[in-house]
Amino acid sequence: MDEEKNLAEFQKRIGYSFKNDRLLYEALSHSSFANENKKQRHSNERLEFLGDSVLSIVVSDYIFEHFKHLPEGELTKLRASLVCEKALFEFSHKFELGKYIFLGKGEELTGGRERASIVSDAMEAVIAAIYLDGGLEAARKHIMGFLPKDINPAHTETFHDYKTVLQEVIQRNPEEKIEYFLKGEEGPDHDKRFTVQVKLNSNVIGEGVGRSKKSAEQNAAKEALDLMGIKV
Repeated sequence: MDEEKNLAEFQKRIGYSFKNDRLLYEALSHSSFANENKKQRHSNERLEFLGDSVLSIVVSDYIFEHFKHLPEGELTKLRASLVCEKALFEFSHKFELGKYIFLGKGEELTGGRERASIVSDAMEAVIAAIYLDGGLEAARKHIMGFLPKDINPAHTETFHDYKTVLQEVIQRNPEEKIEYFLKGEEGPDHDKRFTVQVKLNSNVIGEGVGRSKKSAEQNAAKEALDLMGIKV
C-alpha cells in the first residue's frame, strides 16, 4: 500500500480528515521506519509523549464526571486500566491501526504490526496529531469513539500502576522529588530493550527493563516499591 493511499484509508477509518497530513505521517512512523528514511521522516516518539497527556486529561475528565461516587484512589485505578498499553492495543483493533503503521524492514519481518508496545504508542501519537491539527475537542471526540460505552469499574481488569503508587508514597514528604531517567537501550529496532532508573532526589531507588520506555518505568517503580517493602 503506497503512503498516500495508506493515509487516506486510515483517515476514513478514524472518521477524521487532517488539514495537515504531515502530522499523520509522523504519528504513524515508527522509529525503525524513520531510521531507514532519515532525510524524510521523524518518528512518532515526540507525538506519543504529547498524546499520552491528552489521553490522560480526556479520560480523567470523563470518569470524574461519570463516576462521582468513586474516591480518588479508585478513579486513578480506573484511569490506569483505560490508558495502559494493553487497553490501547485492544482499542486499536477498532481501526486496524497496526495495518497502517510505517515500519522498518526488520520490524515488519518480526511481527511489529501486532506488537502491543508499538501499536499503543502509535495510538497515543495519533491522538496528539489530531489534537495539534484540530484542537482538544477533536481529540476528545476521537478518544470517546474508542473508549468502551459500558465502563464498569467493578469489572475493569486491574492494572498495577506502580508509578502512581510510588508517586503517592513520595508525596507524603513534599520536599522529596522522583524522576525517571533512561539509562540505556540495546538491541535492533524490532527487539529493543530499555533500561530506566528512578531516582529519589539524586539517589537511584529502582531500575527496570522493558520492551518500551513505559514498561521499563513501571518496572523501575515496582522495584523501588519492593525495596521499600510496599506490595501492590
